[in-house]
Order: sequence, then structure tokens, then C-alpha cells
Amino acid sequence: MSEQHPVITWTEGDETRSAEWRSEAGTSTPKRVVVADDTISADAAYRLACEGTAILWRGDFQNARQLLQAIARRIDRKPASKSEKAAPIIPLTEAFHKHRLAQSQRARTLGMLLLPFEADFNVPLRRAPDVRQACLEAYGQVAAPFVASLR
Repeated sequence: MSEQHPVITWTEGDETRSAEWRSEAGTSTPKRVVVADDTISADAAYRLACEGTAILWRGDFQNARQLLQAIARRIDRKPASKSEKAAPIIPLTEAFHKHRLAQSQRARTLGMLLLPFEADFNVPLRRAPDVRQACLEAYGQVAAPFVASLR
């Protein structure tokens, strides 16, 4: 039985490309995708991710990991405002729901950094680890290249 996966499309150079979209979290296909490499700044990547634009990584794998950590640091920064220090005490359930919303937004933003995978589960990036066995166990056999979140 073949499972149908959604397709993600992007423009690279002057060519429109596509691949299957894989998301273990069940997130929907990103509407907009830009291709980036080691030249993108963490601030620019953070802005794109917050806007809902996915970033398909084409640079060094280890730099992608560092970029993901830099984006996480920007998300986790606490705004230093005086109004928060004097904020009224809110009910526990409201605080819980605010915390869950923040976690959801953080996960969505961090999930915007995407990696390409070949049909044999090879990651075609410099210094990428060999994840073929892990992907084979998680996904089973696949017939086509796909894209998934680094996260």
C-alpha cells in the first residue's frame, strides 16, 4: 500500500523544483519556500521563519545546526519591558494556555528550517551525518527525494 505525501515546491535559480514533504509532527506543507545557504544571517532567517516562510538549506550541515540554535536563542529572548514586571497575576489556566501557545509558536518557527533528502536517505549537504539507517527505520522505503524539517 502506497501512502501519498504532499509535495513542496520552490524556485532554485530559474527552475521550479519539487519534492515530497515529510513531517512527523503532521504540520502542513509550507506555503512559501526560499533557498538559503551559509550566507544568510540568523536575523534574516529568524524573520523569514516568523513570517511562515520555510528555508530550504543548501549550505554546510553543521552551519544549519548552528543557525537553528541561533534562531532558538532569538525566540527564547525575554523582552525587557517594565510592563511585564508589574503585570497582574493571571489565573493558572490562562498562564498554562499562554505557555502552550508560546511552545507551539516556537516549534512552528524552528520547524521552518528544511533539509533535502535523496531517495536513499542521503542528505546532500557538506558535513552531513549518515542518517540512512535511522531514516530507513523511521520511514521505510521511499521512492522519491523528499524534504523534512531539520528539527
